[in-house]
Amino acid sequence: MNVNFPLYRPHFNWNSSATFLEGIDVVKVVVSILLALTACSTLSAQSETKTQTAPAIEVIKYSWNKVRIGWERDPFGGPLENFDEMRSRTRNERRVATGGGERAKQEAKADEANLALQREKNPSRYFFIYKAKFKNNEPTAIVELDWDHVFFQRGTESEMGRREFTSDEQIGPGKTKELTVTTLSPPTRTVSLSSLNLNEHDQFTERIQLVRIKYADGRVWQAQ
Repeated sequence: MNVNFPLYRPHFNWNSSATFLEGIDVVKVVVSILLALTACSTLSAQSETKTQTAPAIEVIKYSWNKVRIGWERDPFGGPLENFDEMRSRTRNERRVATGGGERAKQEAKADEANLALQREKNPSRYFFIYKAKFKNNEPTAIVELDWDHVFFQRGTESEMGRREFTSDEQIGPGKTKELTVTTLSPPTRTVSLSSLNLNEHDQFTERIQLVRIKYADGRVWQAQ
């Protein structure tokens, strides 16, 4: 007697299998990304080593200047009187001095009033340039430098203003470099943004304070 057993044929749902494999691939990608981020954070933490050793960096000199915006469009221009204004004033003064009489005086006053009106419509504006020269006496290059230009009231030495800067220009071992920053921010609130006062520098004393230094070998010094 012959008995026929049904032949078992395994059945695969290829669409489900593909979906399953795709899911595995996605998991692999996510795990890889997490491992990469962990490695990067670990390397970053290892690459920066905090040091409390006093930095061997020397501040050679520092300064700040006030520059009128747009002066290059009028080479004879000035914050108070440009070339045309000076010529008009000189002409009027000469006429009055040579006996021009009351008429010359009235014309001079009218010119002064017109010039004053023009200055009110177009007030001068300034930007500020801060400079500091540093010498790196370390055997390792400096790759980042945070420094503050601090201003103190003359006599009381109370802080009046502070400009905070970050420079990523490299300063090699034993090298000297001048760092320059241009900004619209004045040193203190007492410094005018629209007029030039030659005595503004006499209002306060100033000083450079080092805040943070990063070296090429990964060491980082931070002010306490």
